[in-house]
Amino acid sequence: MFERISEKFQQIIRKISGYGILREENIEQTLREVRIALLEADVNYRIVKDFIEKVKSKALGQEVMGSLTPGQQFIKIVRDELVSIMGNTDTDLDLKGRVPVGIMVVGLQGSGKTTTCAKLAKLIKGKGRHPFLVPADVKRPAAAEQLLKLGEEIGVPVYRPSPGQKSVEVCISAIDDAPSMGCDIVIMDTAGRLHIDEELMEELKVIKMQTKPKEILLVADGMTGQDAVNIAIRFNEALDISGIILTKMDGDARGGAALSIRAVTGKPIKFIGTGEKLDAIEHFYPDRIASRILGMGDVLSLIEKVQVAVDEKKARELEKRLKKAEFTLDDFKDQILSLRKMGSIEEILSMIPGVGRLIPEKNIAIPEKELDRTLAIINSMTQQERRNPSIINGSRRLRIAKGSGTTVQEVNRLLKNYFQIKRMMQKMRKGGIRGLKYPFKI
Repeated sequence: MFERISEKFQQIIRKISGYGILREENIEQTLREVRIALLEADVNYRIVKDFIEKVKSKALGQEVMGSLTPGQQFIKIVRDELVSIMGNTDTDLDLKGRVPVGIMVVGLQGSGKTTTCAKLAKLIKGKGRHPFLVPADVKRPAAAEQLLKLGEEIGVPVYRPSPGQKSVEVCISAIDDAPSMGCDIVIMDTAGRLHIDEELMEELKVIKMQTKPKEILLVADGMTGQDAVNIAIRFNEALDISGIILTKMDGDARGGAALSIRAVTGKPIKFIGTGEKLDAIEHFYPDRIASRILGMGDVLSLIEKVQVAVDEKKARELEKRLKKAEFTLDDFKDQILSLRKMGSIEEILSMIPGVGRLIPEKNIAIPEKELDRTLAIINSMTQQERRNPSIINGSRRLRIAKGSGTTVQEVNRLLKNYFQIKRMMQKMRKGGIRGLKYPFKI
């Protein structure tokens, strides 16, 4: 996310941080570079103009010019203004009120609307609520089947439309059926089009009027930049949306939509989609996004990812085994899978202050393929071999290598690393390991 604009901003930050004294010409030059970076990121030009004027006004004041650390003060002003145009504070879903609470999800075809409905349902279910998915797009072939499949995957019930039902009838029936299904949240996946037309908007207006949803969320493709902003304007004018979900942000190196859409529409971005998996959705925090863009990391989001990925019960069991030096290859595998739940290695590193900026410069290798090979090797072992790797002789190593599509040398390297960790555990156990929590790191 935001790779291109982040790289530009980090170059600007390194340059201005090198100035011992900031002069007006330094600020003017820096702001020209900031303007170019924002325009190249496809940020709305009016937003860019307003942003530059505000930063310039504050930067030429005594707060910066008279500071002992003018570069840092300038960076703080830029960060604060980035946060401001994205909305200052995060905005969560409003799920209060009479049940079932309706959530109407709207957007064009191809924006990832149906998958986003399933992601929302999974997220809401994780908070102890009981969502009900509704396939209200009766015209798109297999729309209902797609949502049914996704619902089965996340364990959320899905309404089954009757033949000939219209979209509004589907939504009304689903809301009536929700209490008997034990559901208190109804997520309506409404119809989309390849483009905005009057027929679509009239249909959505009728659904809104008849169902009175608490939330109307627009799903927009973040990779489309200013097109996403224009689409948001049109939907907001017709439906008075309550929030926006930007999808495909993992593939958006520019970030123009995220930096423009709140300022243009006045409506908050509530979530961003960060991948195809059904747990690849994040709350949108303007301050955290601004820190990511400026290369300052995002430790809070990283901590939240760890909390979601790590099973506390398994972690306590692992701690007990570590204290007894009983760490097995199954434990090794569980640690890798927990890491994978948090996203790609590159994404995780980008959240660590000072580390993310090294990635674009290729100063560090991202060992994604190495992790894949490690998992393949462990999966090719028998349960007995995973629990007691010392029995893995030459013939077993050859079989494991063939089964995992790797080489015997790679199997040997994995086992060597494992036994080194095992010896370390034994030494730590003899020397006392009070307070040991997670000594093993991938």
